[in-house]
Amino acid sequence: MTPGARAAAAITVLDSWLGSMPAEKALTTWARGARYAGSGDRAAIRDHVYDVLRRLESCAEAGGGRTGRALMIGLARLQGWPLEAVFSGGYAPDPLSGSECEAPEVTADIWRDVPAWVQPALRDGLGPVAETVVGQMAERAPLYLRVNGRKSTRDVVEERLIDSSIETEKCDMGSALMVTKGGRKLRQSQAYLDGLVEIQDLSVQQAVAAISWPDDGTVLDYCAGGGGKALAIAATSDAAIHVHDANPARMRDLTPRAERAGITLHPMDRAQSYDVVLTDVPCSGSGTWRRDPEAKWHQTPDRLADLTALQADILEEAQALVRPGGRLVYMTCSLLRSENEDQISAFLTRHADWRLTQQARFLPPAASDGFYLAELTQSG
Repeated sequence: MTPGARAAAAITVLDSWLGSMPAEKALTTWARGARYAGSGDRAAIRDHVYDVLRRLESCAEAGGGRTGRALMIGLARLQGWPLEAVFSGGYAPDPLSGSECEAPEVTADIWRDVPAWVQPALRDGLGPVAETVVGQMAERAPLYLRVNGRKSTRDVVEERLIDSSIETEKCDMGSALMVTKGGRKLRQSQAYLDGLVEIQDLSVQQAVAAISWPDDGTVLDYCAGGGGKALAIAATSDAAIHVHDANPARMRDLTPRAERAGITLHPMDRAQSYDVVLTDVPCSGSGTWRRDPEAKWHQTPDRLADLTALQADILEEAQALVRPGGRLVYMTCSLLRSENEDQISAFLTRHADWRLTQQARFLPPAASDGFYLAELTQSG
């Protein structure tokens, strides 16, 4: 497909999204009707769509409207495309009209692409680094990998990935690699298929590494989802790792992932108490807007209030599963105090027998996603 044809496809997908179809569904629906499109075409179109979603309001202003076509005109202007070559007719979008040729003056404003209702909370939660972090959220996130230390070393994995035309750079963390070329080939690479490496954001790796997991005993990942954190813990700890999720369907890929990694995981036993219980709770996802920009346009104050109530409920359930003297670890991919520090403060007010032993935030550009961690210890 030509650049123009890819732009035309992105316009179709964006129009579906503007009509309330989720972005991934819109992309899949388009792809099913475009069997001629290769993997490179589909990837490029997806990039266009997500680049628009990251900078939705800026694209609308630069393009003069909120249709798929206007948004793509705006993206083209923001990214410096040759408009006449891309909007040329045929399989490409129609040439620009007279009014479309007149580019609006758009002043740079990183806050334009953040919903107005959440801006005060972000400024409060991030403080002096707010401008830097919000600016990073307008860019694509790097792809990070975690090397499975049970099976290999970082140097060996790098060489194996090169065999699959995937290039990486070492990060300060000993388990982490950043993909610099060929990331879309990763899931077909032998290193991935052999369980030597997993996709995992750097901030998550940093948060998991900040906890001193027991060498033996028991750990429960109470909101396991896909199980990435459980696998990361099991790669360094000989404790028995148990997993649970309120929606078991979220764990459907966990068994094959664990088998590939050479790791044994166990189902939660409610009759048992655990040395450490990890709760990576459902949250606003404000720290993941680089990878999931669609989420910020669907979040509302009411939904956030529901999430904070759910987080408090999960903390109550999880603390009851910790043995006396054990630890409770709370994580979110949120940048908001209401989901992080305020949530922990409220928990400590309700439970005088718990104390905060550490808390930390992991933020771009030092990490890819925004992430929060709190570790709590119960009196024995």
